[in-house]
Amino acid sequence: MKKDIRISCSRENLKVVRDFVNDYLATYNLSELQLNQIILAVDEVVANLIIHANGEDESRSLYLSINFVNHAVDISIEDSSPISYRPSTFREPDMNEHVRLGKKGGVGMALVNRIMDSVEFTTSGRYNVCRLHKRVS
Repeated sequence: MKKDIRISCSRENLKVVRDFVNDYLATYNLSELQLNQIILAVDEVVANLIIHANGEDESRSLYLSINFVNHAVDISIEDSSPISYRPSTFREPDMNEHVRLGKKGGVGMALVNRIMDSVEFTTSGRYNVCRLHKRVS
């Protein structure tokens, strides 16, 4: 069963999104690790879209849909920001160097890519879409 939610681009809605994903997936008997990983991945993408792509402009919104089919979680996150994510520009950070330099931030998408089985960013018309896919047992 597919569920969806629309939120304004405010950091305050990150908890709303985490609760939405948690409540939806709670009925599917996932391990605590799987559940927390998926929530973390969605939270990271949504935070990036709210903060970086939409500048926390509460007049803009994100549309998130989640579906569980055939032991897989599919999540779609759409926005209409004029800024679209370019996967070709993303470079996996050197984690050892990142820690050594004491850098904060910049590792979220690396975590998302490691947690999810596939992460896809596309632009369709005036919408940017992020699709996350994870097989679960």
